[in-house]
Amino acid sequence: MKSTNSVKAIRESRLLSKSELARKAGISVLTIGRIERGEECRVETMRKIILAFGFGLEDKNKVFQDQE
Repeated sequence: MKSTNSVKAIRESRLLSKSELARKAGISVLTIGRIERGEECRVETMRKIILAFGFGLEDKNKVFQDQE
């Protein structure tokens, strides 16, 4: 099942490469690519990406729209 997220749009608006975001979040570049394609990821990975963008966890819907 594909998930809806704004990872690519936010990353590009901040002029970050996939590798820069991956380094900030402490995850692999391949994982960033999978998430940007809408593949599912673990909650811990979502948390790392949200924090790497500088958002608080309460702002998760700005990055991952269809997550509960």
